[in-house]
Amino acid sequence: MRSPCLTLVVLIMAAVSGPAWAADKTLQQMIDESPEHGQLSPPPGVYAGPIVIDKSITLDGGGKVTVDAGGKGSVILIKSDGVTLSGLRLINSGESHNDINAGVQVRGNFNVIRDNVIENSLFGVDLQQSSNNVVRRNRISSKSRQLGQRGDAIRLWYSFNNKITDNDVRDARDTVVWYSADNEISRNRVRDSRYSLHFMYSRYNLVEDNVYYNNAVGIFLMYSDGVILRRNQIRHASGPTGVGIGFKETSDVVVEDNEILYCATGLYIDVSPFQPDTINRFAGNLIAYNGIGIRFLNDWTGNRLLDNRFVDNLSQIVVSGGATANRNEWSGNYWSDYQGFDEDLDRVGDSPYELYAYADRLWKDEPYAQFFKGSPVLEVLDFLERLAPFSEPNLLVRDTAPNTSLEVSVGATTSAEPATPTQPKNSLELLRESLEQQ
Repeated sequence: MRSPCLTLVVLIMAAVSGPAWAADKTLQQMIDESPEHGQLSPPPGVYAGPIVIDKSITLDGGGKVTVDAGGKGSVILIKSDGVTLSGLRLINSGESHNDINAGVQVRGNFNVIRDNVIENSLFGVDLQQSSNNVVRRNRISSKSRQLGQRGDAIRLWYSFNNKITDNDVRDARDTVVWYSADNEISRNRVRDSRYSLHFMYSRYNLVEDNVYYNNAVGIFLMYSDGVILRRNQIRHASGPTGVGIGFKETSDVVVEDNEILYCATGLYIDVSPFQPDTINRFAGNLIAYNGIGIRFLNDWTGNRLLDNRFVDNLSQIVVSGGATANRNEWSGNYWSDYQGFDEDLDRVGDSPYELYAYADRLWKDEPYAQFFKGSPVLEVLDFLERLAPFSEPNLLVRDTAPNTSLEVSVGATTSAEPATPTQPKNSLELLRESLEQQ
């Protein structure tokens, strides 16, 4: 029988030496020696990368494991199916855009990357030809560089049926979805980046309940049909090229119950819808306090705008080239500058809402005149033109049944506010205050 003294000595030696892996094996060795479908929970500490995982395992850091690539390559490269990474802090990737040095590179299917912190890595999570993966609840930031020189927080290239949910992104470049279909992008928060979300040749994706704050562009869709944008909140996409949601030759999209506030341009529509016999549907959106509510780059048709709310945008609608937006369908929208009446109190205006372009169209057609937008000179010209028109003004929009009540299906999320020391009031509060001041 072992004596009490000998037992005490053994316990003390075990406590001093710690687990064997922590003392004499690298993280790569631990992974290589783990069985297929096994679970690896390394002892707390900092481990050297880069790391390659080529088998189906679960690597769980429990929030106490850091992998440091030391400025070389990607921190972790997954070359297998069925891998789970969780509870890791991944730092210091390489700096090559060509090699897409990232916190995690995924080259497989049915992998899960969740609850990790990715810092000082050029790209965050990069998926190439990878499907049915989950990227969830990660905190991601790029390297400290100029905006255009950072890497993308999350990048999908020719990847399908992935779920990108509940991630928190700051100080990155873009989140991009290229040549990828049937992905879900939900409940993510992106701030202080360039494109919150950029689609290119990507069809049938779902984007809902995201919060995009203080980025150059909220969401931009290029040649990407059949996308659903629902209940997203986009604020402060400002600057000369700031756009809440933009469309370039994009067809058959559904844009519902989104909030687009304080942007240079709320919606930007360029040759959309593009495919013949398709319709883009905009319903229940709040477009408020922007420089321009909707900018149509050309005289186009095929957009159906129903039951939206246009509130106190400096210019509700702008159409370049002196054209009209009236070839689209407008009905049931709330317009804060509507001057008609609702005598029967049915919340439908007794006369149509009509928006004309007078002298203020100078700044819409002449780029250099935009400097004077809102100036007393253009305001006086616009007033005189409305008082005694020298030429027939352009009818931009005619809403046949304008809604006279602001309280219309506030469907967009107002609970998920950007994490700032002084959070802005939710949209309904702002709108009510605006009405009280009028």
